[in-house]
Parts: sequence; structure tokens; C-alpha cells
Amino acid sequence: MKAQATSRHRFAGNPIRHKLAIEGLPIVAWEWPGEGDPILLVHATGFHSRCWDAVVEVLPGRRVFALDLPSHGGSGRRTPPYDWRRFGEDVRQSVAALGLRRVLGVGHSMGGHALVLAAAAAPQAFRALLLVDPVIVDPEFGRHLRGLSAGDHPVGRRRDRWESPESMFTAFRARSPYSAWEPAVLRDYCDYGLERDPRGGYRLACPPAHEAAIYTSMEMEHILPALAALHLPVDVIRARARRPEDSHFDFGPSPTWERLAELLPDGRDEQLADCSHFIPMERPRWMAQRIARAADGMR
Repeated sequence: MKAQATSRHRFAGNPIRHKLAIEGLPIVAWEWPGEGDPILLVHATGFHSRCWDAVVEVLPGRRVFALDLPSHGGSGRRTPPYDWRRFGEDVRQSVAALGLRRVLGVGHSMGGHALVLAAAAAPQAFRALLLVDPVIVDPEFGRHLRGLSAGDHPVGRRRDRWESPESMFTAFRARSPYSAWEPAVLRDYCDYGLERDPRGGYRLACPPAHEAAIYTSMEMEHILPALAALHLPVDVIRARARRPEDSHFDFGPSPTWERLAELLPDGRDEQLADCSHFIPMERPRWMAQRIARAADGMR
């Protein structure tokens, strides 16, 4: 008998930490033990694996893993410039190092982009993908991004140092877009997204300059062949559409190409018109239910 949706994962707040070595770089993966085929959660640029805690909490009994991509969370830093193909290879090699098969890959933003590349390179390891507003953009917008440098992106000017995770939480809780997040997700974002600064206080585990360099290194040329190679079910979830007044750097609207699902051999499109790009942060319980549906093969 399946656990009720209101149950709590018994490893909530206490997952198992794995430290992998991917081509000499330390990669942290967290595991919430359970039954059934594994679910792999991959975060967005500037985030980390523990942003998924509130989602996993309401996935009782499931076997779930989450990665810290390079230059994020507890994983080692990779020096810019960045290549998004490398993030896909990091995911593929991490899946192999963990010995996972029949994986349901769930990726938010850049995490969705990386999962497409990983699944195309290792189709035998994956059984389905759930792409949550993946950064797979209209080619015209991709060409615009190629003309930008890391210094052009406003995220590079984010505040880097904080007195404590609590001070960061207090500063963000009433500020857009964080004010729309579930408070528990924002607290996890702050608690696990900072590292101690030897000079005192804390710094962002993903330095703003690195985050900006990742955003401006995204390309579309390599992703199109990968999409065509995905002969497995892929569900695409998009946030609200872009409005004329939205800037290219606005995280409210969806960055996902509206035609993305059409380019997939077995793709389906779903839009949450009242959500921003931060769907897992705003609706963690809905996200958990949607993941459970995909894991159980429900369409």
C-alpha cells in the first residue's frame, strides 16, 4: 500500500552524503533511501541540492538522489569559462558512479538542460525525464546570450558575503522573487548555499562571478541533437510566458522555448501560468506530487 501524500519521508532532514570524484573534481550527492526506481534531482544555476529538501520531504518511501553540480553547494569549483556540455557530462558520470539505473531525472532550469545531455549520452541509465522550466531557449535568444560577457549579467553583482544564514534569510524573505517561495525552501537555500569565509562570516558557495559566467556561456547548438536522440518520455513544465515589459534578465517568466516539447520524440508540454521560473521553490508540495505521478507512470 502506498504511503499517503501527507506522510513525511523518514530521511527528511537527514539524507546520506556521498562524495564522488568526477575527473578529479569532488562532487557531492545526497541520498534519501527508499524503494523503487531512483529519482535524481538536479538544481538550477546558483542553487544547490538541498533546495529540493521540501520536495523530498513529501515523497515518502521514494529512493531519491540530488547532486551539487560543480561550483555549487558542497562540490568543488570549476574555473570559468564554463561549457554546459560539461555539466551534462558531470551528471552522466555521477549517475554511473552512484550505480543508478532506470532513473527518473528531474531537472530545474540548468539542471534540466544538463539532464537532457546526460540522458542522450547514456540512454540506458534513464527511463524518463521531468524538465522543470529548463533553460533550453529559443535559438534567437540563445544568439543574444552569446554576445554577452559575465560582466554584463546583473547576477554577477549579487551580495556575496553574509554574517550568517539567518541574516541572509531575513534579508530575502520579503524581497522578490524570494517572497513567493515557501519559507522552508528559502531557509534551506540560505542554510546550505553559504560556506564559511576564513576572514569571518559566510560567502555564497556559488560565487556571483561564477554564476554570471555560467549564465552567459549557455549555447543551443549542442542541445538540439540531444533532444532528437531522447527516445524516452519527457515532460516539460513551463512557467508563465514572457511579457513585453520583462527584461532578458528577469526570472519571473519562463526561459523555456515554447516549441521544446515538439522537438522531442516523446515530449509533452505543461504550463503553470501563475508561477514564476522558480516553480519548485514556490510549490514544493505540487512538485512532489508531479514527480510521484511521473515516477508511477501516470500521465
